[in-house]
Amino acid sequence: MADRLPHYVNPDPFDVQAVERLTPEQERYYLASQWKLIWWRFKRHRLALISGIVLLLSYLAIVVVEFLAPYELHTRNTGYIYAPPQMVRLVHDGQLIGPFVYGLRFELNLETLKREYVVDRTDVQRLRFFCRGDPYQFWGLVPGDLHLVCPAKDGTLFLLGTDRLGRDMASRLLYGGRISLTVGLLGITISFLIGITVGGLAGFFGGWVDNVVQRLIEIIRSVPELPLWMALSAALPITWSPILIYLGITVILGLLDWPGLARAVRSKLLALREEDFCQAARLMGARPSRIIGRHLLPNFMSHLIASATLSIPAMILGETALSFLGLGLRPPITSWGVLLTEAQNIEAVALYPWLLMPMLPVIVTVLAFNFLGDGLRDAADPYE
Repeated sequence: MADRLPHYVNPDPFDVQAVERLTPEQERYYLASQWKLIWWRFKRHRLALISGIVLLLSYLAIVVVEFLAPYELHTRNTGYIYAPPQMVRLVHDGQLIGPFVYGLRFELNLETLKREYVVDRTDVQRLRFFCRGDPYQFWGLVPGDLHLVCPAKDGTLFLLGTDRLGRDMASRLLYGGRISLTVGLLGITISFLIGITVGGLAGFFGGWVDNVVQRLIEIIRSVPELPLWMALSAALPITWSPILIYLGITVILGLLDWPGLARAVRSKLLALREEDFCQAARLMGARPSRIIGRHLLPNFMSHLIASATLSIPAMILGETALSFLGLGLRPPITSWGVLLTEAQNIEAVALYPWLLMPMLPVIVTVLAFNFLGDGLRDAADPYE
């Protein structure tokens, strides 16, 4: 019989703590909460992080839009109808003199009857900051007249040009963002509440409750979305005040967007209700509302937040489309869709292209929400 190989035994005592000791990085990772893991993974998605910062700054801006806008919403500069944008400059004749714009000189072309503006390089208009300008009502409640930037005395500051009434387009874009951005938030709140409630009941109870909810969802989803929006918006009384019209459009957008969210909630609850922790809660006498609210929904709340984030752009586009078609918000309320009604004819596109500028914030906002939603969706499963 061949000699056996020698068996080596380490004579040192076995130190359990030394084997199980984790590095500070490992300990920090394994002890992190679910939301912290989601945040760490979300930060690696650079495009989603930048989109989140853009949206955060946008929503902060609409809080103090009266302060940021150079002019009040309805201020008219009748001498500068369809004025082109003025470029902010720093250097004049080789000298650094700070932010300023050149004045505009109006001329009427007698052959084409077109209003033409010529830049007057001898008229240097230095901008003023933290200045007193057009009076306004902050959120319609507090009077004030302090602005971040103002034109020079007896000067003009049209960063994005003016419209057919001589109103500054940059100021109107800022004011319009308050309406367009909040429509999405209020609408998704309504949709979120309905979707979670209806989808939660269908997924938890199943049976005839699930069948009724599924048939209702199929009926709503079978109707084309835009015509349904148009029909319900046209049904709003024309005598309603602007605030009631705004609330009505918000409710319509929210009531028609919940089916997708309800289906996502239902599918998750159908899978989770058979888990051991759910069965244990049921055997201990917990009510269905407590089981759904305390045990089931928190397990996929991150997915719901990502789904809600992806639904907000659809509501913003819905409001823009309805207002553009004249079936949504109407003046004196100003939104990006209302501003785009000025660009419904070929004359605006050919002669006054700056009237199409409301498309830019719509595109940027929708893309930012989509990128943010993609980042949240990828970060929702930090263990993958």
